[in-house]
Amino acid sequence: MSIQERIATGFKASLAARVVHALANGALLLVLTRYLLDPDQYGLLYFAISVVGVAELFGTLGVPKATARYVNEYVERDATQVRYILRWSLAVIVGIAVAVALVFAVASDPLATLLGRPEAAPLLAIGGFYVVGRSLFGYLKSVFQAFNRVTYSAVLTSINSVVRLITAAGLVATGYGIAGAMTGYVVGFFVTAAVGIVLLYVRFYRTLPPDGSIDPDLRTRLLRYSVPTAATRASVVVDSKMDTVLVGILATPAAVGFYTLARQIADLCIAPAQSLGFTITPTLGEQSAAENRERAGNIYAASLRNVLLLYVPAAFGLAVVAEPTVRYVVGPDYLGAVRLIQLYGLFVVVRAVHKITGSALDYLGLARVRAVARGVSAVCNVGLNVLLIPPLGALGAGIATVITYTAYTLVNVYYIHRELPFDATAIGSHLARVLAIAAVMAGAVMTVMPHVTGLLTLAGAIVVGGGVWAGLAVVSGLLKPRAVLAFMS
Repeated sequence: MSIQERIATGFKASLAARVVHALANGALLLVLTRYLLDPDQYGLLYFAISVVGVAELFGTLGVPKATARYVNEYVERDATQVRYILRWSLAVIVGIAVAVALVFAVASDPLATLLGRPEAAPLLAIGGFYVVGRSLFGYLKSVFQAFNRVTYSAVLTSINSVVRLITAAGLVATGYGIAGAMTGYVVGFFVTAAVGIVLLYVRFYRTLPPDGSIDPDLRTRLLRYSVPTAATRASVVVDSKMDTVLVGILATPAAVGFYTLARQIADLCIAPAQSLGFTITPTLGEQSAAENRERAGNIYAASLRNVLLLYVPAAFGLAVVAEPTVRYVVGPDYLGAVRLIQLYGLFVVVRAVHKITGSALDYLGLARVRAVARGVSAVCNVGLNVLLIPPLGALGAGIATVITYTAYTLVNVYYIHRELPFDATAIGSHLARVLAIAAVMAGAVMTVMPHVTGLLTLAGAIVVGGGVWAGLAVVSGLLKPRAVLAFMS
């Protein structure tokens, strides 16, 4: 199978899983916000999830990414080491995740009181199980990615999303409230982890050659590499979870609900870039290791152009349709999220670029550089949150996130440009043309917005915008339908 065919196959599988994930998450969001939970309850749920998300960092300590890096390397170099890597890393993950979960479950009451939300204590107690399940889920996805079998990672993503939707919505609807929703997340992770462990054993571990003479330095190198990846992961957690925690402490549960809704809508938009990034990053590492840096640079540049073509117009469109989307889809109780959703249009673009850039640095051996940049970004994000949340509420947290994440992503792009050759000037020219298309598209949508009075007319406005974007992209030569069809076929 050629590199292009492998990327196309992996992308389609990953995208299909992300579509399932997005649909399931969108359905869960809709059911919880519109029918089952008010903004205060919704905010309290995701306040608790953010707190246990911070604890989950200590349940992995960078081991999944380090495992992925060395599995990817030793499968080609000396496959007799791979069984040892898998056994040792899985034992480490289970051991530290269970230890963190026990501590976290016991300390839930005093922790909730310390954070000023004692009503969150039952959710935090359930969160101990969340830590174990989420740690195993992330580990298994990383391992399958390392084997260049992103289809298996895609299967796990789909299973987790569907099981979580069914159990979380079902438990809330049958009277278990927000504790039921939290339990649904836990059940989704544990069911998925069980399936993933079976797949790992049957499809990979059992087919690997028996252990050879174990490299005496392997465990040390794996642990050493886990340090910068753990630092990067810590920074990711601070950026993606700590801001929600701070909104809950410094503002109100309803503000957390608005902030979470905006973040979730941004997450729903990111599926294609996430799939593409998850697929190409191991290939970039392979090509770089094989001294094919020019080919790796071409793959990255093509991916970046496609991401900009899709997401810059999407950001313009999101800003225009944010208010009627919240009003007619989620409900008027959540209109406080509109300004955040409009702001997060920019965040969606930046995050899409990062999805095809950040993890590639790990595979290129630049995990330390990424860790330092992410750490600085996280510290600045926390500082800006503390400054901006008291006067601006959840909007202040959004502004802090956009500023710091943009700076961090630009640093990532700079270093990957140093590592892989590609024409940055051509990318700039491409971006200018995409901005022009996005502006025309947004103008066309705004002309029909006065006629939007419900879901049907809102869908019509979105179709108008999509049609204008597609037509201009094809006419300008930026979008080639034959190439898209060939890639997806």
